[in-house]
Parts: sequence; structure tokens; C-alpha cells
Amino acid sequence: MKKKYVYWQNDDMWLGYFEEYPDYWTQGETEEELKENLLDIYHELTSNNLSHIRKVAELEVL
Repeated sequence: MKKKYVYWQNDDMWLGYFEEYPDYWTQGETEEELKENLLDIYHELTSNNLSHIRKVAELEVL
């Protein structure tokens, strides 16, 4: 399974979040560390141990 994420470099840090969870950002000193942190936050967000998690969805309107 693959999930899309948004990321960028800001000075010496890499920041990012999953498109599906735009309110939950993480960071890393390297791009690889950012990816590791993204995986950690994804597992936390999908563990069903947290309440009130906001997500982005798509709805077809006519």
C-alpha cells in the first residue's frame, strides 16, 4: 500500500504530512528521518487508539 504525502525543506529541517491527514505534521533533520517519522505518525493515526482524528475525503457532487 502507498500513501501520498506532502513534504518540503525549511532551513535545516524537512517537514511533511500525509494528504489524508493534513493536520498532523512531522519533521526530520534529513529526508530519510522525515520518512521514518511519517511512518510512525501514520501507524499512530491508524491504530484506532486516538480519538477525534480529522481526515480528508473526496465526495462526488452532481
